[in-house]
Amino acid sequence: MKKLETLFVTLNAWALILMLTAMALIVGANIALRYTSSHSLSWADEAARYLMIWMTFAGAGLILRIGGHVAITNLQDALPVMGQRILRACLVIGLLVFFGFMVHVGVQYAQRMQFQVTPALRIPFLYVYAAMPVGFALLIVHLLLIARPFITAGAFKPMDGADSATPMPGGARG
Repeated sequence: MKKLETLFVTLNAWALILMLTAMALIVGANIALRYTSSHSLSWADEAARYLMIWMTFAGAGLILRIGGHVAITNLQDALPVMGQRILRACLVIGLLVFFGFMVHVGVQYAQRMQFQVTPALRIPFLYVYAAMPVGFALLIVHLLLIARPFITAGAFKPMDGADSATPMPGGARG
């Protein structure tokens, strides 16, 4: 299971790296063309925008793993240990319900947009809006993979090379 989780996280990270690389190359080529030939790629801004959307949704799960999203821990810190665990379990359940709902809404929205095409690239908006259900599905998988240590100890997965004793938000340790 650990190898499968590592493979999943690695593939997710590489997808982000590839999208960022593509975005940087497209924008860089557009700038170079604009200044060397006074012409630019008509589709470059649109492609960079859609890659940014995909990176945002696809990267949210990786940030969730390390506790990088905003968290207000005043209530959790005020509770006894068992109360903290119950609160974190409720948070995980609430997030799973919300993420599942967003997958459902995202699929519906993407399907509604499948016959409209983007202005410059002329690709169906389905591919742009598919970032939402895919991103929230990735969030569900990442949340399920970190749920147990988060509920029991308030711990997040450390980033590669990080000390596992590094304090996490809310006073928890990784």
